[in-house]
Amino acid sequence: MIKKTILFFSVVLSAFSLEAQVNTDRVLTVGRNALYFEDYVLSIQYFNQVIRSKPWIAEPYFYRAVAKLSLDDFQGAEEDCSLCIARNPFYTQAYYARGIARQSMEKYEEAISDYKRGLELRPSDRPMMANMAIAYLQNKNYDEAEIAFGELISAYPKLSLGYLTRGVMYLEKGDTTLAMADLNRAVDIDPYYAPCYGNRAILLYQTGRLKEALADLNEAIRLNTRESGYYINRGLVRYEMNDLRGAMADYDQVIAMDSYNLIARFNRGLLRFQVGDNNRAIEDFDVVIEHEPNNFMAYYNRALLNMEIGEFTSAVFDFNVVLEQYPNFIPGYFSRAEAKRKLNDAAGADRDYWTALSLEEKNSRNETATPNRTGQGQTEEEKTRQQSDKNIDKFNRLVVYDKEEEQKRKYNSEIRGRVQDRNVRVDLEPSFVLTYYEKGDRFGEKVYYDKSLESFNARRALMWQLLITNQEAALTEEQIAAHFASINDYSAKIEREPDIADYYFGRALDFMLVQDFAEAIRNFDRTIELNPAYTQAYFNRAVVRYKQIEYSRSQSATSYEDLNSMSIQFGKNQSVPSLSTGKDTKNIQEEHGHEQIIMDYNIVIQQNPEFVYSYYNRGNMRCVQHDFRAAIIDYNEAILRDPEFAEAYFNRGLARLSMGDAPRGIADLSKAGELGILNAYSIIKRMTVN
Repeated sequence: MIKKTILFFSVVLSAFSLEAQVNTDRVLTVGRNALYFEDYVLSIQYFNQVIRSKPWIAEPYFYRAVAKLSLDDFQGAEEDCSLCIARNPFYTQAYYARGIARQSMEKYEEAISDYKRGLELRPSDRPMMANMAIAYLQNKNYDEAEIAFGELISAYPKLSLGYLTRGVMYLEKGDTTLAMADLNRAVDIDPYYAPCYGNRAILLYQTGRLKEALADLNEAIRLNTRESGYYINRGLVRYEMNDLRGAMADYDQVIAMDSYNLIARFNRGLLRFQVGDNNRAIEDFDVVIEHEPNNFMAYYNRALLNMEIGEFTSAVFDFNVVLEQYPNFIPGYFSRAEAKRKLNDAAGADRDYWTALSLEEKNSRNETATPNRTGQGQTEEEKTRQQSDKNIDKFNRLVVYDKEEEQKRKYNSEIRGRVQDRNVRVDLEPSFVLTYYEKGDRFGEKVYYDKSLESFNARRALMWQLLITNQEAALTEEQIAAHFASINDYSAKIEREPDIADYYFGRALDFMLVQDFAEAIRNFDRTIELNPAYTQAYFNRAVVRYKQIEYSRSQSATSYEDLNSMSIQFGKNQSVPSLSTGKDTKNIQEEHGHEQIIMDYNIVIQQNPEFVYSYYNRGNMRCVQHDFRAAIIDYNEAILRDPEFAEAYFNRGLARLSMGDAPRGIADLSKAGELGILNAYSIIKRMTVN
């Protein structure tokens, strides 16, 4: 399939230009489009073509490395960064990206070396300083980590991440006093950043301050309702506070968001075991084992549960798996002996029983404490374990959300996709587009409907059914191949029948999906020339024109910013937000582009006044232009036509907050939250803080 994809790709490239130089520049630009819009598999195909044509250029290797990082292909990313550096040893970002790849592969010394070289080329680079400090921490080099964190905090004293991560370091070293001081400082600096509370809650929990830990986790969840780790840890705290129902509710919530969250499944299985809900506990451990076949603690718990329900053959099977991995695990032999005895295997039961006694005697001679057969009698500190802790003696301990997961999040690069600084920026809900695909894993998924779109699909003018969504999905390799083939098919049809508008519209959609915006717009233009009443072409042309502007802005900005983000001040006497668009000045070309987009939406509304998404999209454009009054009018029109249009309530709420109308803005956000946009609640919380 990959060869097939490349074949189609090469055919399409031949249509770009007769000049090889123009081809590589153009293909590199399209590849960067795809990378920016998080279509990583597609972007790699474009960068491959540039590398084949001009293997001596450094840039495509770097961008291909970024795409591979985003796909967790860390070895491939490392290799591409090395190839980039071999061609240009002063390419600073390549050292940064290679450092991330190496850090992800636990090559900490090499990662640190990359960050040091990057800092020589770009002194005081905040992400590299932070990642280097974390790499020292991960490598257990606490002295160097402390120095690195000190330098980071000195250079960026208002950066909560420095204090937050240094607090984790002190916690690992066992210095709870210094850890608490740093975590408190992180909360003071950034009281609207959920990880500050989430990390402090772990320390509070470990020091027995359960009520305070619960309060911090409640706050973390209010600020970030979609982070499963906070629910998992709150379940632990509630369990320690004897709130078994609350703990179970937290694990249920995690599994409702992600049915394959194995920590929540494991913990819920233990709780169900504890309350005698044995069959459903087995179901949870079944899921864990299915997706993590080396989770021997899950096997052991499932074996004990099978003993409880009389499934002794299944129990013996699971005990076998555990004892093959842990041949000195004494409770396993005692338990398997009991199961074999129930199956009338007296000889086997005796062998296991005497093996267990022999191991106990050996441990006694070595003055090693005999493992607790039942797991009972644990201290408060011994009731949980880290996910990475594989000590089978801890089989019946609840799993705490692993600190390693938090650290991985901290050094996630700002070059991986479009990364927004979410603790000070609030994103508008995205605009809608006519396309063939949408993300299928959205919480509270809603199907968007429009009568005119249904009529369009009934004509069967295209090879696939169109849908309306604001959650576009990246293409798979098979889909990439299909759309390159479709471009060729439409090109052949156009050569035979050059005046069929549907052919140009279909080809425009294909170019849009493979992130070639210039060609997509040219084909939308031709569609409209042939049929000025082609409403769908105006609508998608407006969407693609904005994508062009968004990408161009990202290339000229000093950091990765999103045009759809609002920068809002929260707290006392700070209820008036302002819109951030990356730069303080707009160039004439960009202003002209905005006007073209507005004109396209105007035409859509003239041709189809009931197409609710055109009002919504135009409202988003008005927000980008800082014309919040006009934006609110558009959102009003959208809500008038669809009273349950959650995204319109959400964005109208942000627009009203931008104008200082906090009461009505908060009311809109409340309605958006009610309709399923959970982020609305975190903004309400920030706006209403005392």
